[in-house]
Amino acid sequence: MCGILAVFGCVDNSQAKRARIIELSRRLRHRGPDWSGLHCHEDCYLAHQRLAIIDPTSGDQPLYNEDKTVFVTVNGEIYNHKDLRQTLKSHQLRTGSDCEVISHLYEEHGEDFIDMLDGMFSFILLDTRDKSFIAARDAIGITPLYLGWGHDGSIWFASEMKGLSDDCERFISFPPGHIYSSKQGGLRRWYNPPWFSEHIPSTPYDPMILRQAFERAVVKRMMTDVPFGVLLSGGLDSSLVAAVANRHLAASEAACQWGSQLHTFCIGLKGSPDLKAAKEVADYLGTCHHELNFTVQEGIDALEEVIYHIETYDVTTIRASTPMFLMSRKIKSLGVKMVLSGEGSDEIFGGYLYFHKAPNKEEFHEETCQKIKGLHLYDCLRANKSTSAWGVEARVPFLDKEFINIAMDMDPEWKLIKPDIGRIEKWVLRNAFDDDKNPYLPKHILYRQKEQFSDGVGYSWIDGLKDHADKQVTDSMLKHANCVYPENTPTTKEGYLYRTIFEKIYPKNAARQTVPGGPSVACSTAKAVEWDATWSKNPDPSGRAALGVHAAAYADAP
Repeated sequence: MCGILAVFGCVDNSQAKRARIIELSRRLRHRGPDWSGLHCHEDCYLAHQRLAIIDPTSGDQPLYNEDKTVFVTVNGEIYNHKDLRQTLKSHQLRTGSDCEVISHLYEEHGEDFIDMLDGMFSFILLDTRDKSFIAARDAIGITPLYLGWGHDGSIWFASEMKGLSDDCERFISFPPGHIYSSKQGGLRRWYNPPWFSEHIPSTPYDPMILRQAFERAVVKRMMTDVPFGVLLSGGLDSSLVAAVANRHLAASEAACQWGSQLHTFCIGLKGSPDLKAAKEVADYLGTCHHELNFTVQEGIDALEEVIYHIETYDVTTIRASTPMFLMSRKIKSLGVKMVLSGEGSDEIFGGYLYFHKAPNKEEFHEETCQKIKGLHLYDCLRANKSTSAWGVEARVPFLDKEFINIAMDMDPEWKLIKPDIGRIEKWVLRNAFDDDKNPYLPKHILYRQKEQFSDGVGYSWIDGLKDHADKQVTDSMLKHANCVYPENTPTTKEGYLYRTIFEKIYPKNAARQTVPGGPSVACSTAKAVEWDATWSKNPDPSGRAALGVHAAAYADAP
């Protein structure tokens, strides 16, 4: 993962302005510690902080076309770059970088090439011939991007809010699946899959099609010139990622460089459910497993740094980001620069426990659509920024464009949770990998029920955060929270604490507006309450509100 920053239309293009751009770009260096680049053209600036994953020796950015009239700065990975190169035989590409194809595709197709890209990406492209520019973000928003406006009329783009928040009075989270065009004067959507519309899909469920699509999604993400691993919590999603990667590793290009034993990583409090489950999966797969421990106090001590990096005050995101942030530091220390992760499955297949209460397939499908559309504000933000804080790149196979289109074009009747006939949450996915002849995972792991990540790392983690917040935030402070924070007013002491830290780091009104209001996931969503009013009585936004649905009901919590 890299850090990108671009500014267009600066009134001041002096040496002092160049120095300021460099200074702001350095704020993103954690995302790309391997090299820095800056291109200036009159009143336009493109800056780049590189994390070298593909072609580490010659892929420095900004990249450009043959006559250096088109420049591009990119954060992300283009998995089909080799196929795209074959369509560009009249062009001379000078590096092995997967991102170099972008400037040449623009030359061939203008602004309409973006849907040709298979990958996760945010990029800004400058055409110096007419000083026009475009910026685009991948379909789901796996990579972050912000758009801002300066007082002098300049337009800014940055991978993280901290790169532009001091110099722009107004800024927003760049919407996923969109392009900004200076020629056409604003944002427009480039990603328009059928499931975005209101119709309910009707394609029959085919387990082999789903399985093969996911295997392709994992394999293409094993494209790397550096050591990589898998984040393994022991739950269904990360276990499937690890199982597929392990099965295909020996035949991959990565194995020639780094060996054919897969590395897996898990973090938790001592004795946590995730550590136990992950070790069981790792032992079954025969991976080189790294078990990382942290204490509640270590997590609390990291909170301010976590909020600085992930740029949100959302409670569930911070709870889950903190262990991931700590784990990423350990992973980096082991020399690993890229990991595969299991985000997105719950949104696609209705894996959150409140989906048990979905009244019909229509509402089930509509809710999964809304969950996917919001991923860039929650799970994608967490996975990307928690790992990028330490120069580690997270890739997410479940959010592969082809896989999502297949999974979301399926008749949602198959996704409905029907315990009476043995269909638990995400049954279609579990069934697709239920292979008696050549098993991917043991049955009891394949059909293991979901844990919320922030609970799975250790049940006392959330309790410890609440106890800490209770000592920092008084009853009076919470009582008058609506006076201090009239927008997105925190309703718990934990939420108040995180909001206080966030506002100290990012004090502008535009910053707080990049965080959506209300609890974000699991059983506190409006839809969950609509499906079962009893959940409205639980103020905690974690999956603990699903007591009675979860088979274990946390009875064995340490």
